[in-house]
Amino acid sequence: MNKKALYVHIPFCKSKCNYCDFNSFNANEKLMDEYIQALIKEMTLTKDKIDILDTIFIGGGTPSILSLKNIEKLLRGIYENFSIKDDCEITMESNPKTLNLEKLKLLKSLKINRLSMGVQAVSDKNLKFLGRIHSFEDAKKMYNEALKVGFSNINIDMMFSYPNQSLKEWKHALEEVLKLNPKHLSIYSLILEEGTKLYDLYEEGSIEILDDQLDRQMYYFARDILEQNGYHQYEISNFAKDDYECEHNKIYWRCEEYLGIGLSAHSYLNSKRFYNKSNIDEYIKDLENEKLPIKEIKDLTLDEKIEEKIFMNLRMNEGLSLDEFYKLFDIKLENLYSKEIEKLLKDELVVIKDGVIKLSKRGIDLSNKVFIEFLRT
Repeated sequence: MNKKALYVHIPFCKSKCNYCDFNSFNANEKLMDEYIQALIKEMTLTKDKIDILDTIFIGGGTPSILSLKNIEKLLRGIYENFSIKDDCEITMESNPKTLNLEKLKLLKSLKINRLSMGVQAVSDKNLKFLGRIHSFEDAKKMYNEALKVGFSNINIDMMFSYPNQSLKEWKHALEEVLKLNPKHLSIYSLILEEGTKLYDLYEEGSIEILDDQLDRQMYYFARDILEQNGYHQYEISNFAKDDYECEHNKIYWRCEEYLGIGLSAHSYLNSKRFYNKSNIDEYIKDLENEKLPIKEIKDLTLDEKIEEKIFMNLRMNEGLSLDEFYKLFDIKLENLYSKEIEKLLKDELVVIKDGVIKLSKRGIDLSNKVFIEFLRT
């Protein structure tokens, strides 16, 4: 049976990171109050779109920037409007600088059972370069406070391959984070996005991006040291101890249904993709007028559904079941992409075993090259 998820977007940050192109910004308490009220109104208007929830993910932005009052209001709004399973995974993203003991205790009392902490780097020099507002000491302190409060399922986000970073620095960063022994680690190679401070610095020639060879060395080191320390890789960028994979993200990667609420939030329900407006004033005004703030609705074509299924499933180490593909689309993947699959097998970018196609280790490195082979639209 397919699982279902709820995503709630909190667009507020104390300051925007130098690499971030998400819809996030600084805001005063009044605007945050109005936004939370609008979110709850959106919940009341969308609660019938999805039945029982397997996962809830509160992301951003920085959700932990919210006041105690607004955190409680938000969580109670979710529980009053949606049915959730007893074992529902409920995640909140956080920045160590916006956490404290009182807030952690409140989150635990409100059924949050998974914390995702954006640490990104361990040296203050690198944290400042990335535009982070916390120090590594802040991160360690809040991580340990979260453990004391009773959080056992904590993810740490780490970033690599940013300008001026050395392999030695990256090795040291991972070694320091592994001392904390989190249950889950997400590691991301920096991608310079237009409109970010780092992109502007690159355009003016002030910084240079790392070469591909060094980027791969960093990735290989991370993969090896995490495996040695009891983490299994279950997706290109994600590693977990046994029984601690992120169930919410797996819903995305398996192309199952999710409802997104909040500014710019995306949803996938009944073979339709739709997303909300990105202007906060328009978003709030629509909901004050009992109107859903949807920007666009798109019916996916058969080709689009097929491509998404392939791309998303192949991100995961479990791969794509050939039987499942046939049941969904009434056509065999091997027939639809016979030449492409033959080429990928020859180049040792994919493997097929026990009725499943998946990326090889080499294929993970060259995943974009694999995905291009399946493009039709």
